[in-house]
Amino acid sequence: MQVLVVNPGSTTTKLAIYSLSGPLAEKTITHKTKMLTAFPDVPFQLAARLDDVSSALREAGTNLSSVSAVVARGGLIRPVEPGIYRVTPRMLEDLRAQVQGPHASNLGGLIADAIAGKMGIPAYVVDPVSCDQFHPLARLSGLPEIPRKSLSHALNIRATMRLASFELNCDRETVNYVAAHLGGGISIAAVEGGRIIDANNANEQGPFSPERTGELPAREVAEIAFSGNFSKDRLIAKFLGQGGLVAYLGVSNAKEIETRIAAGDEYAGLIFEGMAYQIAKEIGAMASVLSGDVKAILICGGLASSELLVSMIRERVSFIAEVRAYPGEREMESLAKGAFRALLGEEEVKTYG
Repeated sequence: MQVLVVNPGSTTTKLAIYSLSGPLAEKTITHKTKMLTAFPDVPFQLAARLDDVSSALREAGTNLSSVSAVVARGGLIRPVEPGIYRVTPRMLEDLRAQVQGPHASNLGGLIADAIAGKMGIPAYVVDPVSCDQFHPLARLSGLPEIPRKSLSHALNIRATMRLASFELNCDRETVNYVAAHLGGGISIAAVEGGRIIDANNANEQGPFSPERTGELPAREVAEIAFSGNFSKDRLIAKFLGQGGLVAYLGVSNAKEIETRIAAGDEYAGLIFEGMAYQIAKEIGAMASVLSGDVKAILICGGLASSELLVSMIRERVSFIAEVRAYPGEREMESLAKGAFRALLGEEEVKTYG
């Protein structure tokens, strides 16, 4: 039994073939920026991305005859409970409509369905971005017209929580964590008994990240928006792709910034520590959501491999609980395991909508 895993990012699509014992083949496709920017919105990239995926599978000589399912990272669909969902026409409709906003992960279910449909096998998504177990208090923003939404890196956060609970020999349904996914976007979540009851929306709130601004002063945002210098789309692109480390330092690569810091670049050091400072503040905020009852602080995602960044964060939050780092993303493995649980009947496949 094998499954094909599809994980689209802003400029890449990760592919992998998994068996029950682990990955058999992995490949990351880097799509040409010129090709991606030619489309007015993410869903319009589907045909081009499918061509690139099909070419990559052919070039690798991949035999899909043993594949029993295709599984993808779930996008910004309507709020759902965590779990495994079969891709349905209703889900495809919402992914194309981008009901909760634009994001590359919206292509996951679309690509999975296109491949699985030709093969007559099921397509799944697992723990999509829109997993929603928020406490009612977490939905309040200060304006009734703009409730806070549950949009987070739920897939990696939940996978890291499972791993930490195994290592700590505890039942994840009886302990609390603060989990920080640090990547191109940053999600920091209060996890109570296995449920993400609060988290910042990485596109709009919380710390600045390598490419995103995080939370901004509302008055100044309004002034920029009505200055006449930006269209709506251009301003959103600035907030989501040209903010954070890129805005301050011109680069988003943490290793490159650390090299500059080691060479004596004090400004780079200030900005890098500023990101750590904001992450630590958000961790403290989520610890207060849990009334300080925190088993451990879990730091995961690509930036968790930066020992400098983790040490800066640990220095400010270790008084709350033990800080445990889990570098990298477990998204591909988590997606594969979810698909196998579905195929083997070990977990109920939920119906979307």
